[in-house]
Amino acid sequence: MLFSNVIGQEDIQQQLIKAVEQNRISHAMIILAPEGSGGLPLGLAFAQYLVCEDKQPNGACGQCPACIKAGRYIHPDIHFSYPVIPRKAGDKPVSSDYAGEWREFISTNPYGNAYDWLQFIGAENKQGNITAAECQEIIRKLSLKSFESTYKILLMWMPEYLGNEGNRLLKLIEEPPDNTIFLLVAENQEQILATILSRTQLVKVNPLPREVMVEALVNRAQIPAAKARQAATIASGNYREALYMLQHSDDDYHELLRNWLNYIFTGNRVALQEWIENIASAKTGRENQKQFLRYFINLLEHTLRLRYIDKSQLAFSEEETDFAGKLQKLADLGQMEQIMQELDNACYYIERNANAKLLFHALSVKLQYIFKRKPIPVM
Repeated sequence: MLFSNVIGQEDIQQQLIKAVEQNRISHAMIILAPEGSGGLPLGLAFAQYLVCEDKQPNGACGQCPACIKAGRYIHPDIHFSYPVIPRKAGDKPVSSDYAGEWREFISTNPYGNAYDWLQFIGAENKQGNITAAECQEIIRKLSLKSFESTYKILLMWMPEYLGNEGNRLLKLIEEPPDNTIFLLVAENQEQILATILSRTQLVKVNPLPREVMVEALVNRAQIPAAKARQAATIASGNYREALYMLQHSDDDYHELLRNWLNYIFTGNRVALQEWIENIASAKTGRENQKQFLRYFINLLEHTLRLRYIDKSQLAFSEEETDFAGKLQKLADLGQMEQIMQELDNACYYIERNANAKLLFHALSVKLQYIFKRKPIPVM
């Protein structure tokens, strides 16, 4: 992948290029990028730049034999590591078992997250891991001499999935063979082993600016400008989430939310129970449930913006803006803050496979108490 294929992040691109030009490249670094901001594309582009035989001021040339191989993700000196699952009980899987699927995934969905990848390889509800066997394989691969390039590179995606097995790599990270580069691409600093963090240079990536997202959605994904602006506003710098939202644009989150709040306010328990059954069904899916909650959070943020900004300057539809205006009358700033916190907590629990029916039932009860300005009961 070339730096020109990365959406935005020009400052990080130049930081990485200058580190190589000035011979100040760290032998172990972590590109810490929020979901959908381009951490993996940056890592892929940087790896290709490192092996490029005709480096240009703005990145790899894209035409030399090394670039052609790196662009197809088959360069012999660029090794990949990522979460995997056993194909059958008792297996000790390593990343190379899924090399074909990995090349296809990053070619078609480089802004995808770990959930997308694990579903792509058929994990369903299985937990992905970077295993002890994988760590041993990394040690073996990096002990060999490079085949073609000056550099030998390990690009590890989602080191958060290492667990304590990552301690097996500490000596290699601290004292790697000459011209060996550890390039870790992560999303959550708190989930990375402290022993690895202390041995690496941290390169922090910011979420994508809204206008950069809009331009990418319009020019790359061929999304109409109005829809692109709305998706970019809601996704808050997460290109992956914006694409997911647009791909599921037939899901009427506005109608779903309006019905939910209506049943809560009117105390229609039968209709509310049916609503919970519907959203908690397997048909709706965990990602869609999370997306709905994030839609609600962004609508609340939109409601707050209405207090200070002309509504013509905002990206939501007229219907959603009118609905946001009604929310202003139903909840004050403190209540909205409480609601957003509960919604954010619910997203967290959905990511960790919480029972959706129990979660949405409890969330409905909590919202009832918040709207009535009563203390939320302990559940």
